[in-house]
Amino acid sequence: QVQLVESGGRLVQAGGSLRLSCAASGRTSSIYTMGWFRQAPGKEREFVARMRWSGGSTSYADSVKGRFTIGRDNAQNTVYLQMNSLKPEDTAVYYCAARRSRGLGNAVYEYDYWGQGTQVTVSS
Repeated sequence: QVQLVESGGRLVQAGGSLRLSCAASGRTSSIYTMGWFRQAPGKEREFVARMRWSGGSTSYADSVKGRFTIGRDNAQNTVYLQMNSLKPEDTAVYYCAARRSRGLGNAVYEYDYWGQGTQVTVSS
């Protein structure tokens, strides 16, 4: 089993920056890919960014490309999502997720473990 705990969500003004963290524990050796997803009220959960747990192979949704960066702090077994130039449409609950099997998919169903989510609200 893998446990994921997100942190860092809060209220921020449009144009501002925020850094989300996802701490992984348990059988982290079984993780192949880490991803960030988000879900706005009344909408389906959507892909934001992902990377290979060992590093590299990053991918981003078109809506965040150039503004968000996914990375890993190896020493802390933590994956972060640096979010810059935030827009009101970025408002959502952000979830980190881990995938066990080899592959670098962007679909919700491809991920095996999920955190509880952290709320990001961007005011205009």
